[in-house]
Amino acid sequence: MPSDIEAIAEQVFVALADPSRRSILATLASGGPATATDLAERLPITRQAIAKHLAVLTDAGLVTPEQGERRRVRYLLRSGPMQVAQRFLAALARDWDGPLAALKDHLERS
Repeated sequence: MPSDIEAIAEQVFVALADPSRRSILATLASGGPATATDLAERLPITRQAIAKHLAVLTDAGLVTPEQGERRRVRYLLRSGPMQVAQRFLAALARDWDGPLAALKDHLERS
């Protein structure tokens, strides 16, 4: 598996590990693009904390900033990195299927 896929997947997993970042992503998914201020109004997280979480999500490629009106930056979801992480997990699962089936067979014979 190419290392760039693994690196993208790792960034996604790190970003998704935090419940606040998952809440931000869920809010963007349900409500559409939003500014950090908009998100702070909808979530029990300070605007400063949201800004830090948005930086991690941006670095992982899960959101992208877009200039809005009056110099406000809105954040939009990006599905590409999540799809890469899903492919990484699917390949990992396929790699495990054979050994797990062999282990099951062995245990059933024992």
